[in-house]
Amino acid sequence: MREFFIRHDRTIHRLLEILPGFFSWNLILFPYWGIFLIPNIVAYFILVFNLYWFYQSFQIAVSAIVSHLKIQASINYDWKNDLKSFPDWQKVHHVVIVPTYKEPLYILERTLSSLANQDLPKKQITVVLAMEEKELEKERISKVEALNKQFAGIFGNLFITVHRLAPGEVIGKASNERYAAVWTKNKLVDESGMDINYLTVTSSDADHKFHPKHFSYLTFKFLDNPDRYQYFWQPAVMFYNNIWELPAITRVPNTFSTIWNLAMLSRKDRLLNTQNYSLSFKLLDEVDYWDPDKIPEDWGLFFKAYYQKRGKIEVEPIYLPLHADAPQSTSLWKTLKNQYEQYKRWSWGVSDDPWIIKNYLLTPGVPFWDKTMRLIFVLWSHFMWPVNWFIITIGLTIPVLLNPAFGRTVLGYTVPRLSSYVLTMALLFLLVIIFIDNIYKPKRPEGYPLWRALLTPFEFILMPITGFFFSALPGLDAHTRLMLGKYLEYKVTEKV
Repeated sequence: MREFFIRHDRTIHRLLEILPGFFSWNLILFPYWGIFLIPNIVAYFILVFNLYWFYQSFQIAVSAIVSHLKIQASINYDWKNDLKSFPDWQKVHHVVIVPTYKEPLYILERTLSSLANQDLPKKQITVVLAMEEKELEKERISKVEALNKQFAGIFGNLFITVHRLAPGEVIGKASNERYAAVWTKNKLVDESGMDINYLTVTSSDADHKFHPKHFSYLTFKFLDNPDRYQYFWQPAVMFYNNIWELPAITRVPNTFSTIWNLAMLSRKDRLLNTQNYSLSFKLLDEVDYWDPDKIPEDWGLFFKAYYQKRGKIEVEPIYLPLHADAPQSTSLWKTLKNQYEQYKRWSWGVSDDPWIIKNYLLTPGVPFWDKTMRLIFVLWSHFMWPVNWFIITIGLTIPVLLNPAFGRTVLGYTVPRLSSYVLTMALLFLLVIIFIDNIYKPKRPEGYPLWRALLTPFEFILMPITGFFFSALPGLDAHTRLMLGKYLEYKVTEKV
């Protein structure tokens, strides 16, 4: 099989690229042609899916509560004091790579300030501001001078790298991070003699705010884990930096994304690194860093390490919040556009699936059950992304209108009503989301009308609209582009 795949690699890869879009479109359209040919199967399919959605909603609610309780315990725990039980805790050094392109100065200041506020000695932190050559030199220099003036002498190092796009690379976070990480390894390990065995590296977006205990927590988990070179560490990314400034129609999906990220922390079977994560520098170096020719970099790096290490890679949660910006712009229309583009970029993670599938089939020595469950989770997450909304929201409504004769049958009458009841019951779990959201969301800013804040929970009536425009549509867009070979280009989320 290996020889066959090697001989026909390009053809097989292209067929695997077509697969997600083919699957999504066919599953979306299935109820509309199936209602005429196999209406009973369509009805049972939708009912079973709605029951599954109820189960998933229940799991998310329970997992979110579990994660919340663990986060509260971690916030109140003195991680720094516990570090003293390790005689070598001061040897651990954290490299934080912050890719940036045209980020406003105040965003970078906010991120670096959160690093300067860590309870771990700041000399154990190296910040790498990974800039792009294509940004105007005058603007780059201006920001670098301001940051050097403000944060001089605070960290172990404050490095500035300038990435020039090389042949074979694509524009994006991965190529920039790779350049910055290789440069930093040469600087710290090869030239300064730091022990790579005590180095971690954190991939951070430019708008991320770290909890003050983040790196004391990470240091403890790193030293306490005998398999530390086979692990990623993942915090709860919450899109709360500017949550009160968003229009309701984008505040809703960002709230859901936040609670989803939080819930996943306590789901070891589903937890993968995303957006902001850490790993040992040794592991990063051994697997040859991020792939510079890919846009998706988080799951891509995990599975690159997973297959190279024959399945001996895990993700461990950091039960601490990490705040990030939600897409925002100078007008409602531009904000909506930015939000759409961000979700489309996230859904472009489906472009990793062909590579993951091929490695699943061809990489020897990986435990069968573990790699199979991980593959199922990835395919289900990606393939169903555009499909969920159509089945849950529309269900049998339009298909029955197309075939009213089936609607008059016992099954045609019963299933839509039973499905509606199941989905209504699933909405009860929305109360958990509202509860947890109110705990972690920043306090209402001064000047924000109280009446608007009190109406915030009622914004969730927008879910059918936001689900279509910021989930189903960008997902279908990404799947269709991949199916047609119209590859996505990386677009930086605008900051205002």
